[in-house]
Amino acid sequence: MEIPDSIPTKQAFSLLEEFKNFAFKGNVVDLAVGVIIGGAFGKIVSSMVDNVIMPLVGAVMPGDQGYKDWKLPIGNGVPVGLFLADVVSFIILAAALFFFIVKFLGWLMKSKAADAVVAAPEPTKEEKLLTEIRDLLKART
Repeated sequence: MEIPDSIPTKQAFSLLEEFKNFAFKGNVVDLAVGVIIGGAFGKIVSSMVDNVIMPLVGAVMPGDQGYKDWKLPIGNGVPVGLFLADVVSFIILAAALFFFIVKFLGWLMKSKAADAVVAAPEPTKEEKLLTEIRDLLKART
């Protein structure tokens, strides 16, 4: 029995099929995995900045409680310490991504390409003989 196109259940199944085709294509799944890993990597870098780098900066720079209390003397004070931590976090994240993606993966891809290029194999006896015949024929003319 054929279900007419105007019945909502067939439209729902069609919509579900379209969504399945979109959601489970390789590119969408790869993108989702990349976003999740990128978020986790961002949290690691943020933790490194907040718990390692900025306390060292706060110990070197003047201030009683480190960089979090740094404020510009405008009105009640503009908190620049937290902004500075976010800027440092961004710079470290960008540098880590640059060195990993551009430099390391680029080097890895070049080395794989270099490994793929193999020297030409030694010619067989027939090829050597044919080359000699060709050279002798060229020399005659």
